[in-house]
Amino acid sequence: MSYVDEVIESVIRENPNEPEFHQAIREVLDSLRPVVEANEQQYRRDALLERLVNPERQIKFRVPWIDDCGQVHVNTGYRVQFNSAIGPYKGGLRLHPSVNLGIIKFLGFEQIFKNSLTGLPIGGGKGGSDFDPKGKSDREIMAFCQNFMSELCKYIGADTDVPAGDIGTGAREIGYMFGQYKKLRGLFEGVLTGKGLSYSGSLARTEATGYGVLYITEEMLKCHGEKLEGKTIAVSGAGNVAIYAIEKAHQLGCRVVTCSDSTGWIYDPDGIDIDALKEIKEVKRERLSVYPDYRPNAEYHEGKGVWNVKCDVALPCATQNELTLEDAKQLVKNGVTAVAEGANMPTTMEATEYFQSNGVYFLPGKAANAGGVATSALEMSQNSERLSWSFDDVDAKLKEIMINLYHNIDRAAEKYGCGGNYVIGANIAGFEKVVNAMNAQGIV
Repeated sequence: MSYVDEVIESVIRENPNEPEFHQAIREVLDSLRPVVEANEQQYRRDALLERLVNPERQIKFRVPWIDDCGQVHVNTGYRVQFNSAIGPYKGGLRLHPSVNLGIIKFLGFEQIFKNSLTGLPIGGGKGGSDFDPKGKSDREIMAFCQNFMSELCKYIGADTDVPAGDIGTGAREIGYMFGQYKKLRGLFEGVLTGKGLSYSGSLARTEATGYGVLYITEEMLKCHGEKLEGKTIAVSGAGNVAIYAIEKAHQLGCRVVTCSDSTGWIYDPDGIDIDALKEIKEVKRERLSVYPDYRPNAEYHEGKGVWNVKCDVALPCATQNELTLEDAKQLVKNGVTAVAEGANMPTTMEATEYFQSNGVYFLPGKAANAGGVATSALEMSQNSERLSWSFDDVDAKLKEIMINLYHNIDRAAEKYGCGGNYVIGANIAGFEKVVNAMNAQGIV
């Protein structure tokens, strides 16, 4: 049995009931086979892959909080500090009922390579809780966030571990967490990113992940002799990533015709009205079912269906494993030419392979959605300097990072005879930088 297969088998055996983590390990290690096989003797001796797939630290804790009726609830909090070879742990805090240790480990493992690809000095980590912010009052969310941070603050710091937002964790939640950290530790430092502008946040951070998806997609198409301008785009999701991917797509001359939330989806043949979408989701926090009140020509449908719409480019920006093999077949049938993952691992392995085997340009999330964490690292730099850069300065740096990232993964794929396979290219490019740092620092 090969070294890669041995490690995959041991991960599945030692981490039962964690299918998302298994999926991430399999996808990454399978694509790393050319590199591992070229260095197998050394990697075996140093147990390199075993050290890579095992987090440096896993923290699990209870989070008690009191609702507005005086009832006490208890949720579970997590922080997985996966790899610090190239910098302090960096990764978001996800608040969602689906959160469990396996999902946090999958996200943290992916974060290692995503952070490496940005070219910035940040390691990989992830955290969160099975708490659901939906339907909760501001006071209830504050109570949860303060109790969550009361435990988490023991393990994080500006030069140790710098969490950020994720699904369910926006500016409101980050603000409550930062306030509690500051109170307990007596430090005003860049321990969280995604902060408000009035307390050391960064301009363009809100837009960064969505904008980054479009910057890297535009560069990829350009390098293949195509233009992004004029394309019809299907987007899933209606959260932060989706909203700002739609906004940047419109700015670049595209027409985005879909978006979705957990209950249904919108088809707007005239192009999604970004102002209406922002008001529904960011101001009123309502369901997309009210969107036709703003745009009478739009259609609202219950359930799933975004990927049945004819489009040139598909941007899955909702959640993991949302785009299945059947969805991929429908997109290919309808003539899709490029898919870029705005969410973390939103495309199943079978769907990814189908796209690749049918000549669709496919950008994995660890590359395509790296704009968010890249700008978080830029926020860390601003905090260290006690400075705030302009929106245009941050946006320009973000675009440069995403363009360079595309060329790095393209070169890595070519180097190992897998030209055009950006899944392999992203994993190899991210892996090589982390491994070089791990080797330089010894067995720690």
